[in-house]
Amino acid sequence: MQVHPLTAVSPVDGRYTGKAAPLRPVFSEFGLIRYRVAVEARWLMALSQERGIVELEPVGGEAGKLLESLASGLSLEQAVEVKTIEGTTNHDVKAVEYFLKKQLAPVDHDGRLREFVHFACTSEDINNLAYALMLRDARDRVLGPEFRRLVFRLGELADRYADLPMLSRTHGQAASPTTLGKEIANLAWRLRRQKEGFLAVEILGKINGAVGNYNAHLAAYPDVDWPAVARDFIASLGLGFNPYTTQIEPHDWIAEYCHALLRCNTVLLDLCRDVWGYVSLGYFRQRAVDGEIGSSTMPHKVNPIDFENAEGNLGIANALLEHFAAKLPVSRWQRDLTDSTVLRNIGVALAHTLIACASVLKGLERIEADPERLAADLDQNWEVLGEAIQTVMRRHGLENPYEQLKALTRGQRIDVARLQEFIQGLEIPLDAKQQLLSLTPGTYTGLAARLAREL
Repeated sequence: MQVHPLTAVSPVDGRYTGKAAPLRPVFSEFGLIRYRVAVEARWLMALSQERGIVELEPVGGEAGKLLESLASGLSLEQAVEVKTIEGTTNHDVKAVEYFLKKQLAPVDHDGRLREFVHFACTSEDINNLAYALMLRDARDRVLGPEFRRLVFRLGELADRYADLPMLSRTHGQAASPTTLGKEIANLAWRLRRQKEGFLAVEILGKINGAVGNYNAHLAAYPDVDWPAVARDFIASLGLGFNPYTTQIEPHDWIAEYCHALLRCNTVLLDLCRDVWGYVSLGYFRQRAVDGEIGSSTMPHKVNPIDFENAEGNLGIANALLEHFAAKLPVSRWQRDLTDSTVLRNIGVALAHTLIACASVLKGLERIEADPERLAADLDQNWEVLGEAIQTVMRRHGLENPYEQLKALTRGQRIDVARLQEFIQGLEIPLDAKQQLLSLTPGTYTGLAARLAREL
């Protein structure tokens, strides 16, 4: 069957191929090969700079240009060549080694440089650094900017609707009023905080041999400070150094990364469900799009499909992230291979997150508050002022204020006339009475507007 988005098994590469496109250069098979080649090439260049390795001179000239070119931008054709070699070796990292040796052959006349490709390395030395670079680039270049756009858009909406009163609902019941902007500000603040935590996760790497002890390194060059060499090399890649590992870097930082991203996604999930509910209540209208159909049988419908799409994709992403965080740090003894297949799927979770982010942004662009609907809901719930009245009564020493308001309002609707009649009968100072009489559900919003604008 022809390879086409319509024939893809996964919607990430099918239905959502456009939305997932920014992650394709990172997490595709091509991306993994590209990052592996980059690590191998840069390790060879680093070895050539180590004075204790007397058999190597610092790589320069044609060889240096070649290695830099391979490290900076492997072509698709070159990746195909690596994959062809893997067809013979049946080992993906060894195929990268043989590819590099083949590339170096025309400029390495005595063959010495080629034998330092993959020097003292186990496959996991290359793989852990490749995945570290992949996850760093996906975060810093793709997901991080996407979360920043979401926070910015939410901030715009918080400011726009800072003064628009809205009935709160706790336990699904009418509660003390807020403003629409303040509720959006709550979500913006949460997402910003979780986004900063995600961006702050330290990404680690190791390059210390078959069981993490530099055994082969020391056998060949006993006078070289190999931990220092490893630390400097990993720092040159922009990663943190993990000095204590087995054959594999233990992936604890990947669990931290997944949990941090999961928390970002959970805030977005909460946002989707809240906005969906506000659309259902009529607090938000959705701008209709010409040609778009909401229902195959009910022509009037404009469904909150963007938020529903995002919720579904966030659920898939979080299920995968939970699995990665629980599974990847667990390995039998010095290593087993169960992490290999799991790591190959980590881009899928990030892709579903990216798809969800795009859907949320699209949905946020389409919604518009309906002030009349918000005001009507407030006007039907004057009983929410019971909190204010009983609190003022407490201040002025009246007996059983909570119980009095409970008897007046609990489980029943109270109109403005009945509430003001109750206030008129209170034995409190005139200015306090006037203050309560002037309150409406739309003005009883505390500092909500100020808090929304200060975001």
